[in-house]
Amino acid sequence: MANERLREALLRNGLDISDVADRVGVDSKTVERWITKGRAPYPRHRHAVAALVRETENYLWPDAVSSERRAEVSKSEVITVFPHRNDIPSDLWRRLLASATERLDILVLAGLFLAEEPEFTKAVRKRTREGLKVRMIFGRPTAPEADKRSAEERLATGTVGARINNALALVRPLGDIDGVELRYHDTTLYNSIFRFDDEMIVNMHTYGLPGAHNPAMHLRQLPAGDLFDTYMTSFEYVWATATEDDGNGTNRLLP
Repeated sequence: MANERLREALLRNGLDISDVADRVGVDSKTVERWITKGRAPYPRHRHAVAALVRETENYLWPDAVSSERRAEVSKSEVITVFPHRNDIPSDLWRRLLASATERLDILVLAGLFLAEEPEFTKAVRKRTREGLKVRMIFGRPTAPEADKRSAEERLATGTVGARINNALALVRPLGDIDGVELRYHDTTLYNSIFRFDDEMIVNMHTYGLPGAHNPAMHLRQLPAGDLFDTYMTSFEYVWATATEDDGNGTNRLLP
């Protein structure tokens, strides 16, 4: 069976069979068999190809890496764990924003702490001019989940919705920038996700506590790891069902 994931990844990166053969150090016919016959390369070649097309080995060859190996590598994807999100040094947030060159993905309910950071909007405006692609998903202020979160955190009704509106007042103008996409979701948010190229902050949510008081992990994507990809898969599920409607317009599902 042909490896369509590998074929698509090569096309997306402007690479052909001879390019891969030259860079990885194998014969062109070998690369062709990886694509047309679905052959799995040796581990050293899998790693090189995955790095070349900026995908993970698990994505390109789902059956090639054992579950034990994925679990072991995934441990190394965790750089550090913070007991509370507000323990994350501000220098780390600034470094991640400044260093992102390709992809910035944000999934939050309100994310007011980030929206209020002056460097955030400045960095997005600057980096998008240099080619950064930004996707942001905020909770819909009018969604039942916003009121539910207010109740779970023992806050006054409408508090979370108001926080979302305050954040959107700051980030909505970014949606008019080329390279920035802004959508709204109605999901139960189990984790807030902040992806900066191959690094990520995951803010776990626990019942009854605000996001700032909950644990957070700093991850770095590794080719054979599974943890980073798990959270990105969750992001993509929410992105696929999110809409451009913030609650005051037509709820139009995007393609």
